[in-house]
Amino acid sequence: MMHVQITCSQCGSGVTVAPAITATAAKCDICSQVTELKFEQAHVDSHLEDCPVCSRKDFYQQKDFNRKIGVVLFVIAACLVPWTYGLSLLALYLMDVFLFRKLSMIAICYKCKTIFRNVANIQAIPGYDHEMNDRIVYSDHDFKGKPLSH
Repeated sequence: MMHVQITCSQCGSGVTVAPAITATAAKCDICSQVTELKFEQAHVDSHLEDCPVCSRKDFYQQKDFNRKIGVVLFVIAACLVPWTYGLSLLALYLMDVFLFRKLSMIAICYKCKTIFRNVANIQAIPGYDHEMNDRIVYSDHDFKGKPLSH
């Protein structure tokens, strides 16, 4: 079953929702902001075609790992280099390889940053594209689910 984590537009916290056709809104536990939802049968079947929050079809996939934690681990390993003679970076590299093999892929909506876990069609979703992200975020371009082509 697909799990949906909505990013609250007011406070930025995550609101987890299970896809159900009867679910029409999600309320943030922190700031009480209500986000309108529109789930379809495809969402209930763990198939991602459009976003239930913003109705866009533009998604990217990545590993399910918090980037902030990754940066903190790198800074700690880099600070320990004088005392570990670089072995802290080697240990971080080995941990990174292990996590890369173990962690699953998630899909993220470019527009509203909603996170989708356990997506059945994750292989059909392309990886992150910086230009596509900039066009969607800054000029509100809608690619309608098609990859960027030049």
